[in-house]
Amino acid sequence: MERKSICIIGTGLIGGSLAIQLHEKKISSRLIGVETNQLHAEAAIRLELVDEILEMDDAIAQSEVIILAIAVDAAVKLLPVLLNKITNQIVIDVGSTKSELIEKVKQHEKRGRYVATHPMWGTEYSGPTAAVRGAFENKAVIICNAAESDTDALQWVKYFYQKIGMHLIEMEAKAHDLHAAYVSHISHITSFALANTVLEKEKEENAIFELASAGFESTVRLAKSSPEMWVPIFLQNKEHVLDVLNEHIGQLEKFRDVIQNENRNELKNIISNANTIRRIIK
Repeated sequence: MERKSICIIGTGLIGGSLAIQLHEKKISSRLIGVETNQLHAEAAIRLELVDEILEMDDAIAQSEVIILAIAVDAAVKLLPVLLNKITNQIVIDVGSTKSELIEKVKQHEKRGRYVATHPMWGTEYSGPTAAVRGAFENKAVIICNAAESDTDALQWVKYFYQKIGMHLIEMEAKAHDLHAAYVSHISHITSFALANTVLEKEKEENAIFELASAGFESTVRLAKSSPEMWVPIFLQNKEHVLDVLNEHIGQLEKFRDVIQNENRNELKNIISNANTIRRIIK
């Protein structure tokens, strides 16, 4: 496919990492950034993530593809505005929740130009300086409600994601949000909660720094993630997040009870059952 002029709205971790791939895989002929954070805008130019930063209306008018890479609550507000402004451009979002966003533009006359996606990759860092080369290689990207997108738009988006090394999964938005709560959102809640537990109970910072092992570090790594990103995700996906959170609390209560009762066999059974995750995750 021919290279396209592409606009990325939001040049942070995801937008910046996509920009690197768009350059390196020669998918973009011109890469325009739209960024409300002045420091991020300056960093995106300095790091050569984008060719230039423009105001949104100018960027839209000069682009063939628009990638929306901002927090999910902001995306819900901005997506209808984008669809109002475009002519025939392709619009993609990369957010971690999908149902509310898709519902918001369900009846829009240009709904077909929008392709809802979720590339399953991220780190605990944010901003353009956190952008990672090769970030999406061998990762999954979820395309939601694909039948609601125009054929040419869907075809280009699939080409784009495969070109940067991702494998495609199609899924309905509600199913996506359910599974995302189970495999992504609860991990962040657990990490935030564990970090707060340790900070509350262990008042000696040097002890945390000196004694924390690799296991603790990997478990609480996600606690460094941005609240600006994760608060909207948890609230938009409230139903599914609460479902998995209640189950998780139940599992923690099982651990508490068997340890309190010194039930060695049941404790072993709980841990052995958890070990079966090896069949799925090596």
